Order: sequence, then structure tokens, then C-alpha cells
Amino acid sequence: MEGRKPSIWDTFVMDHPEKILDHSNGDVAIDFYFRYKEDIALMKEVGMDSFRFSISWSRILPNGKISGGVNQQGVAFYDNLIDHLISNGIEPFITLFHWDLPQALNDEYGGFLSPKIVKDFGDFVDFCFKQFGDRVKQWVTLNEPNLFTKGGYAAGTNAPGRCSNYIGNCTAGNSATEPYAVAHHLILCHATAVKLYKEKYQASQKGLIGITLYTFWAVPKFQTVASRDAATRALDFMFGWFFNPITYGDYPKIMRELVGDRLPKFTNSQSKMVKGSIDFLGFNYYSANYADGMTYYSNANLSYTTDNRVNLTTEKNGIPIGQQTGASWIYLYPKGIREILLYIKRKYNSPIIYITENGMADVENSISRPIDNALNDSLRIKYHRLHLSHLLKAINKDGVDVRRYYVWSFLDNFEWSSGYTLRFGITYVDYKDGLKRSFKKSALWFRSFLQKQNNIVSSTAASLKLYSDQ
Repeated sequence: MEGRKPSIWDTFVMDHPEKILDHSNGDVAIDFYFRYKEDIALMKEVGMDSFRFSISWSRILPNGKISGGVNQQGVAFYDNLIDHLISNGIEPFITLFHWDLPQALNDEYGGFLSPKIVKDFGDFVDFCFKQFGDRVKQWVTLNEPNLFTKGGYAAGTNAPGRCSNYIGNCTAGNSATEPYAVAHHLILCHATAVKLYKEKYQASQKGLIGITLYTFWAVPKFQTVASRDAATRALDFMFGWFFNPITYGDYPKIMRELVGDRLPKFTNSQSKMVKGSIDFLGFNYYSANYADGMTYYSNANLSYTTDNRVNLTTEKNGIPIGQQTGASWIYLYPKGIREILLYIKRKYNSPIIYITENGMADVENSISRPIDNALNDSLRIKYHRLHLSHLLKAINKDGVDVRRYYVWSFLDNFEWSSGYTLRFGITYVDYKDGLKRSFKKSALWFRSFLQKQNNIVSSTAASLKLYSDQ
């Protein structure tokens, strides 16, 4: 559309509709491209003062490379979006990569499987810094590269859909080696982008740059050494996989021990470049899992998905870890956000933290008038109220340096392999009525919260604010 060429997600949903729960695609999704002014007006009405969005690499560089040409229509869209946000008092916060690699680069050399990706990513972000950095002061290099890698190259559930045949229904891939190679190249892409920004742009543009990682909180299933060790391993393999190199210059020791030669090594110069390569940590939290050691582990079918030797569950003795939401993997476990923040503070030298995603999903209702129930999202209000309460305790009582909180998400949207079956938005999008937007009760709750309680929030040590994220 308007000069954009396919990303790996366009190809994935076309080639593997069976891997999308409702066999849908994101061709139109919620049509933000043409409705952004309407949506910004809604954000302003709620009282949001920052909007986190991603730039589609293939909308800017359709062939993935500067040498392949720049799509000026795509550039104009982002210029107009940024300007319109600022004119409405809403700060633009840009994520440079949110899983949609240009298909052209995947076809040419395997995308993130090849070290060639580092230069092309560097050229892409250089263009973005140069084009938009005079107005954008907050940048994230990569969104959830740990989930992108796990889903795309270990489990095969997300684009580009690669995995070993003993792991899932994939036509190509190696779950034992490819995830580690991809993660290594992603880390080098991130560090390259940060180095470029700091050396070439930060002094004049005066912005900040970081990375956004996903993690759950791992609760030892039993009061045993095995369960406690399993919880630590689970966090090292999910969160530490990326943040340990960024903090200390290398992967966690336990990953070196368990993965062995399948885990790539940083050169001395790479380690130096990666170490300390953030101004802030973006952090996405949704829920928690129980962790216990595997009772059986086989070397026959190696995979990132089992290398940690951890069994993750959401129940113990038939009792769930918390109240379940519409998403099968999200349970209401608000104290987990405080626990994981304390863990990060203790283990990773107390970084500046932005909560870049926090939220829950409702199931799309297929009855004749789904909007009646969908707008009354009292559980979502409970979810955010409790998470904010524990977050403020982490700030005020524990001294965690949290400076931003973004809701996932402002609008319902296409949710990867779940398609449109899950609704994360505080604003309802009616897919059966011209994509009409309607505030859910949670949006009204946030509006009231921001109007009536902002004095409480702004008095915290971190001057915490609330933001929208889509």
C-alpha cells in the first residue's frame, strides 16, 4: 500500500493462515494509516501525553536497503503523524523494529540469520534518526526481540515460522541453533543503533535510546531448591538472554553452561559495544508463571524452548496462579510487576526503566451485539489499578527508577498469531461496523485517573505518567 512492500508477517499470514487463530491478516487491521488524526483526538480526550508506535521498515525502505530506494509516501506519513501528535501535545515515542522485517532481506540472505543484517539495520535507523530525530526524543531499537526470536525461530508460531520438525509444523529451521544466532545478531543490531545515535545524533537532538524486553515473573512452584533454581534459569533464558549482555557484555553463565557451543561468542570489540548500550530499559510485563525443574531432559531433540530445563505452568494443585483473563497466558498477578522490577534493580545495576507495555485481553465475542459486553471491561480496570498500585510501591518503597507507564493498548488490533480473537484495547474497534471506535469503561477510568489523581502520580519519586501504546 502506497509504496510499502511485504514484511515477513505479510508473507507468514499468506503462506500459513492455519497458524493465525482466526485465519485473518493485518492488511487493513484498524486502518490507523488513514485514521490517525481521529485516533490522536481520542488519545487527547483520554488525557494521554505520549504515544508509542513503531516504524515499518518496509514502508520506509521497501527493499530493506537504502540502495533499494526510499518510499517518500511512507516518510511523509510518519512525518505527518509525528507533527500531528506534537501539535496535540502528545509526545511521539518511536520503536524502530517491531517484528516486521522486510521480506526482501529475508529472501536475500535470511534476515536475522545472517550478520549482514547489522549493516542494513544500521542504515535504516540512521535514516530514521536523520529524518525524524529533530522532533522525536524517545527511541526504542527493538521491541521484545526475545519473543520475536522464540516465536519465529524456535517454536515456529510467529513469522518467519522456522523451527525443527520435532518442535512444530515448520518446513525449515533449527530450534537448537537458529534462535541463538538470531538473538546474537539482534543484540548487535541494537548496539550498533545505539552507538550510531550517541556518536552522531544525541548531542544535537538531545534524545534518549533504549531497548524493550518482555518477561514474565517466575514464581518457584514449590519451596525447594529445584524450583528456586528453575525460576532463576527461566528468567536468565528469557530476560537475561538479552539484558545480561547489555549490562555485563556477555550472556548469563547458566546459558553458557547449558547451551555450550551453540551459543555464539562476542568478540572483545562487540562486547565493549554492547555493554552499557542503553539510556533506559523498556520493559513489558503481563503476567507470571510457576517454575519447576524438568523431570526429564533429552539431548536428542535440542531446542531453545527446552534448553533452560524448566517446566512453566500457570497452576499448582489445580489452582491457577491468578484470575484468568481472555488470553490463555495472562493471569492477574499484579505483585509480579513489583517483584520483577526489584529483581532487575538488584541484578542489573538499577537501570532507568520505562514500562512500555502492561495490559490484558478480552476474548472477541461473536454474538450479534458484542460491543455491549466489550465496553464494560471491569476486569481491565481492576488489572491496571492493581498493577499501578504495586508499581508505585516499587517506586516509593523500593526505590526502583521507573519513569513511564504505557498501556497496551489504546486500540484493539491484530494480535499476531491470535489474529482478531483477542482485544487488548481500552478503545473498542468494531470490525463489523466500519472500524468504528468506542471508549471502553477502562478508557473512561484512565481519563478520570489522569484528571483527578495526577497530583498523586506526579508526586512520586519518578514522576510517573500514563501513556498510550499501539
